[in-house]
Amino acid sequence: MQPLLRDGCLDTLFMVWWSAVWTVIGGLPLGVLLYLTDRGGLLQNIVVNKVVGTVVNIARSVPFIILIVWLIPFSRTVIGTSIGPSAAAVALTVGAIPFFARLVETSLREVDHGLIEAVQAMGGGTWTVIFKVLLPQALASLVAGLTTTVIALIGYSAMAGAVGGGGLGQVAINYGYQRQEHELMNITIVLLVVIVSVVQIAGDLTVRRLARRTGRQAAPVGLRRLRPAKAAVPAQRSADEPKAAVETP
Repeated sequence: MQPLLRDGCLDTLFMVWWSAVWTVIGGLPLGVLLYLTDRGGLLQNIVVNKVVGTVVNIARSVPFIILIVWLIPFSRTVIGTSIGPSAAAVALTVGAIPFFARLVETSLREVDHGLIEAVQAMGGGTWTVIFKVLLPQALASLVAGLTTTVIALIGYSAMAGAVGGGGLGQVAINYGYQRQEHELMNITIVLLVVIVSVVQIAGDLTVRRLARRTGRQAAPVGLRRLRPAKAAVPAQRSADEPKAAVETP
């Protein structure tokens, strides 16, 4: 039982880690694009926004157990196999990118629009707004969204075990359910609960620290560099100039 649980934990962590990394790489730019091309955005383009939004919505609507089966040919093409943790990580990434992209878009909408206007008034371009205002100010919310995404990936990885994806899900199905080993099933559930709890606690602590740091900042990161120079102090009145008469009561 111990080797099965050890290998199942390692496979689950492998799938969740790499799928989370690629989800951030793919979902963060996609969420920023959805925000920028929306109405009133810096790169307003309704056609692009609608097309990308439709693709994201369709991908989010497909149940993961169906998505992972549908992506078997794609996984075989990308990594050369359709079973195992590596193949499951491909399906996990494809399923999580649109989910995380919507969370990114929602987080960016919470940023004060006045900060964006201030940076634009100081001559900052789109890239300056993204990297100096949007992402730093929404960092705490982005981490909270990433925490939610990772927890969802852990649940998806358990479902991947039903189609040979490995991990604790496959251990629970092949040994706990099919062989009626209830003790193994209970231990698997406990391990998944522990993993989810650790991820949630770590995410909450990080969000609180980032929220306190953001709250202490007087201006967004890098915004101080864009501030115009202070106006020169008027020259002191010469001693030869006549002083204004002071009326006495």
